[in-house]
Amino acid sequence: MSVKNDWEKAVDFHGHSCVGLAIGFRAGQIALERLNSSRAPDEELIAIVETDNCALDSLQVLLGCSMGKGNIFFRDYGKNVFTIGRRDTGRAVRIAAKSLDHILDDEFGPLRTRVFNGTASEQELNAFQKLMAEETRRILTLTEEELFTIEAVDLDFPSQARIFPSLTCSVCGEQVMEPRARMRDGKPVCIPCSDYYPARI
Repeated sequence: MSVKNDWEKAVDFHGHSCVGLAIGFRAGQIALERLNSSRAPDEELIAIVETDNCALDSLQVLLGCSMGKGNIFFRDYGKNVFTIGRRDTGRAVRIAAKSLDHILDDEFGPLRTRVFNGTASEQELNAFQKLMAEETRRILTLTEEELFTIEAVDLDFPSQARIFPSLTCSVCGEQVMEPRARMRDGKPVCIPCSDYYPARI
């Protein structure tokens, strides 16, 4: 059985190969190199990500940052920008993707639009898959300077993840993390139940 390389692991985790996954993969590689680090088994690295697109899956695989471990922080800005920090050294790097308009094939954008809105023909679907593979390979081979703006930054590191006790919601009976619980009529409730007030007769 062959040992899979990091890119193959990222593709397996994500489910397919694509341009977004390649952007995250390259960003993760650069972060590890610039911070002289390896994948985090625990919370040694933190990642502040400004998108929730395909790139994020590569970062999780390469960096070992995840929501479950509490060392990935999502900022919903819709930007391919990733700030990676190493706790033991206090060093951090901000990696911002440049526009790919001058890099990607002119047909890529229009084809992708037709594929995603369901108007592409079978021939166009096949053409898009071929073009996606070509553009993904291109992203994986471009220089750092062609893809990203990279800078060392001072980072106020978030505290490490905490384990909180659970409470039982007095409405639905489900468990809720203590700091996420609300109080209603003097009893703990979860957020979905906190706005539910049945009509009183």
